[in-house]
Amino acid sequence: MTINFRSLCYLFLLIMSSDLYAEDPIQSALDIRLDAQQESVESQQKIDQMVDQTRDMVQEFQQATVQLGDLRVYNDQLERLVFKQREELDSYDRQLQNAKETNRSIVPMMLEMLKVLNRFILIDTPFLQQERSMRVIALKGMMDDPEVNLAEKYRRILEAYQIEADYGRTIEAYTGDVEIEGETRSVEFLRVGRVALFYASLDGRQSAYWDRNNRKWQSLPGAYTDSIEMGLRIARKQAPPDLIKIPLSLTDINITGGTE
Repeated sequence: MTINFRSLCYLFLLIMSSDLYAEDPIQSALDIRLDAQQESVESQQKIDQMVDQTRDMVQEFQQATVQLGDLRVYNDQLERLVFKQREELDSYDRQLQNAKETNRSIVPMMLEMLKVLNRFILIDTPFLQQERSMRVIALKGMMDDPEVNLAEKYRRILEAYQIEADYGRTIEAYTGDVEIEGETRSVEFLRVGRVALFYASLDGRQSAYWDRNNRKWQSLPGAYTDSIEMGLRIARKQAPPDLIKIPLSLTDINITGGTE
């Protein structure tokens, strides 16, 4: 029997078609298995991602819990600080109120102290009168200065009183003016504490002492010229302390020349 070429082609196509149909079930199974594996991989990736997210959330929660505890401790401490500051503010308010009441009483007292100091200088032995009077005038001006606080004002007034007290424990020589026979002359003054005050003319020819009872200058005999000169030298620290004979009123007495 003779088979032509066209028949052979049909036969070949038939055989090929049979093989293809025979492989379809296997391929399908493979495809299904691959799809299942792919889905499994994707599911595992999602699970891993959820696990990571859950772990991060747990860590964030733990950190938030720790921070919450720290904030509670901080808030407790802050509340104690605020309470303490309120107590201090209340104390400051009370002190301020007391200070205002103190100011109302201490300011008149300081003004009275200045008046007393000024009167004392006027009736005291007339040494360094201009310097001492100017000190009181400066203190009175200070009392009207708002830039100087109350404590500083009080300190300066006490300082002025201390200066006046120190005059009674020292001797001093200084140059100044005095009216002699209606004429103003420059002389050298010798102050011995507050006990005695003398002057000697610059040429050394005339000397006098302050008579506190009569409140005027009394001339001294020439016998006292050397004593006054020695007292001036001791006061200037040009000679060592020594005994000098000088009058206090109408009676001659011995006093120690030097600082008590």
